[in-house]
Amino acid sequence: MKNQKTRVADIDRARFDFRDSDKSGYKTGKGLTADIVAEISAMKNEPAWMLERRLRSLEVYNRTPMPAWGPPLGELDMDEIVTYVRPNTEMKSDWNDVPGYIKNTFERLGIPQAERESLAGVGAQYDSEVVYHNIRRELSSQGVVYTDMETAVREHEDTVKELFMKLVPPEDHKFVALHGAVWSGGSFVYVPEGVRLDIPLQSYFRLNAPGAGQFEHTLIVVEKGANVHFIEGCSAPKYNVLNLHAGCVELYVREGATLRYSTIENWSKNMMNLNTKRALVEKNGTIEWISGTFGSHTTMLYPSSILKGEGARSTFTGITFAGAGQNLDTGAKVVHLAPNTSSTISSRSISKDGGIAVYRSAVSILPEATGAKSSAVCESLMMDSKSRSDTIPVMDIRSDEADIGHEARIGRISDAAVFYLMTRGLSEEEAKAMIVRGFVEPIAKELPLEYAVEMNRLISLELEGTIG
Repeated sequence: MKNQKTRVADIDRARFDFRDSDKSGYKTGKGLTADIVAEISAMKNEPAWMLERRLRSLEVYNRTPMPAWGPPLGELDMDEIVTYVRPNTEMKSDWNDVPGYIKNTFERLGIPQAERESLAGVGAQYDSEVVYHNIRRELSSQGVVYTDMETAVREHEDTVKELFMKLVPPEDHKFVALHGAVWSGGSFVYVPEGVRLDIPLQSYFRLNAPGAGQFEHTLIVVEKGANVHFIEGCSAPKYNVLNLHAGCVELYVREGATLRYSTIENWSKNMMNLNTKRALVEKNGTIEWISGTFGSHTTMLYPSSILKGEGARSTFTGITFAGAGQNLDTGAKVVHLAPNTSSTISSRSISKDGGIAVYRSAVSILPEATGAKSSAVCESLMMDSKSRSDTIPVMDIRSDEADIGHEARIGRISDAAVFYLMTRGLSEEEAKAMIVRGFVEPIAKELPLEYAVEMNRLISLELEGTIG
């Protein structure tokens, strides 16, 4: 057993850092074995084919080596991780039926208020299971399906069986295989042909149990000509033992459809975040990724787009903020498989107090992707001389008929700009905060108003104590 040392210091994030006592209804033992995997499947009363896929994923996990690149992952000891923690409640569709302590958690995070004011549907996951799910009646009447993955396995079995971990197979990497073995919770979304949702859907993932993992699976299918915005939020209280997040997101964007997928990740800094997200985009379809990465001790996250159909389009807009003790390795991937496809990657990172922010991108243009266009821009801002920022772009271009551009800029915060703002009456701290907010403004403007406000609040928390 590895020694679990105390995690790094964290910002004052009282809104997110409260914790509940352990009132779980059931949890597996620590570690990862075939018996535990079978136990999880039995608890969910899953069909035989899902257990078979879980056990195959476990076999892949056991024979797959740890990644030989990226931030160090040596602190992770699966013998010390509880892979399944079920809260002591079934999923509810009426907020009043959710147990008081769980309801209080999400009330403090603002989820019910957000639902009432600006969301078409909400799912709330607590530890390993979804505890609340609701969707507006008018959407259900149009054939929109928004439910938890366990319900989807039962009620939409044909679709789930066909698509589950097809886009992100267990062989992809070790932590996808881990996910395939112990996944639990997550969301299933189906938007019928031609249906356009004017307001977003949201899922919120809260990990409360110490020393546990969260492995939610999100599967979204947007049919021809449909349009939807899906938002996910994540948080967890801080403990002095390692927690693990290894979720998986599979997105299917059919012909002429548009999906915007927005994420604000605010894990505490005892979290190892090893998430995988991928979209398959057909003819004239569009995937838009909006990503904000603020928390966790270590992150490896690279949303990827496979542009399968002619005219398919992908955009990625991301911000990463790495503070003391954080190693955040983020970016995006795009594969151009068809003519006249296009992609843009716009990534900004901030590092302070010795934090490490690494940007990686991988753009592949295959020979058949004639007329493809791709642009990648990475900008990094370091708040001090202790911090580090790296850019690692990879471009694999196999077509002579492609228009490709890449630009990277890394720099420290400008003393001249700070001095100028101070001559206008701002303190040094206010001046630096203004520069940082201006730096991230292109990302903030892509979010709905309430989430842009939330991101600015997180930035303000991160900046506290930077000066002096």
